[in-house]
Amino acid sequence: MTARAAGALLMSLAPLLLALLTSLGAPAPAGAHTGGANGYATITIGGDGVRYSLTLWPAPLPAAVAAQIRRAGAGETAARDALLGIVRGKITVMAQGRRCLATNGALSPPSSAAESVTLVVDFACERAVRELLIRDDLFDALGADYHTLARIDGPGASTQFAFTPDARETRVTLGAAGRGTASFLLLGVEHILTGWDHLLFLLVLLLRGGGWLSLAKIITAFTVAHSVTLALAVLDVVHVPDRLVEAVIALSIAAVAAENLFLSPVVARRWIVSFAFGLVHGFGFSAALRELGLPAQGLLLSLLGFNAGVEAGQALVVAVALPALALLRRTRWEPRMVWSSSLAILLVGIALFVERAFF
Repeated sequence: MTARAAGALLMSLAPLLLALLTSLGAPAPAGAHTGGANGYATITIGGDGVRYSLTLWPAPLPAAVAAQIRRAGAGETAARDALLGIVRGKITVMAQGRRCLATNGALSPPSSAAESVTLVVDFACERAVRELLIRDDLFDALGADYHTLARIDGPGASTQFAFTPDARETRVTLGAAGRGTASFLLLGVEHILTGWDHLLFLLVLLLRGGGWLSLAKIITAFTVAHSVTLALAVLDVVHVPDRLVEAVIALSIAAVAAENLFLSPVVARRWIVSFAFGLVHGFGFSAALRELGLPAQGLLLSLLGFNAGVEAGQALVVAVALPALALLRRTRWEPRMVWSSSLAILLVGIALFVERAFF
């Protein structure tokens, strides 16, 4: 079989592989996508008390914490108390400048066969809450790549905030509009810069992308496509199982790398490939926000901030990559570099696909 025929065979098998993946549609645990581990918090303000609920998945967290989560989910009291101790020690709640006291703690439900656990801690404040400061230092226990995506519910209002190692505090004034959009913008930047599977896909597209106009079409098509499906997924208009999305993202990397190696890409039409697979990548971006279950009004602001962050991070990567590619095209090493880079990315894509689809 010739190299061209082998490449054509791989590309023709893509629809079959996609069909196979539909039978693997079980949702993946939070954090399956590259870009760090996420915990999902609901912070409910009522009278002179605050209830803090945190849902964690073990897979992306440090081994010791992951083991505690699994034991707590199986009903082990000591593991449950250790996890609640982490929440009490790393979450600070202050009302009108005075610290609220962490009181009751529980697992919700007390025991579950689900892989995740939800930790609930009540904070008692001295008087009715009007101005609230929330500080999150969970990163010190759960790892520097951990984030807490929080929904903050007060009487008649709901807002959201993305806690990161660089944004550990937020203030909430009851009756005032939330200001969490900037935190989601920073989260979007971090998500794309650490989401190396998205970056690999963009790079392998650009390797044989042609002139500046063709490159601009490829980048614009990818941006528009993933923005559309990010919005549709986060607003719960369309839902695609996370496991399917992650596997197809890996397949998109392998497919475009194989085209670079074995076929002759039609550069003028490569933006169509970018758009088609960009739709899938948008579903991958949505996982970080979808679990929050925010009301539509608050969710829209977070979506805009997060997507703006993704675009800013992507623009930064492209600004670095394009001049380097332009310099490469002026040398005699271009064919060898494109071939070797595409081969390496093809192998990574295949390995990711097998891992995400079957393990």
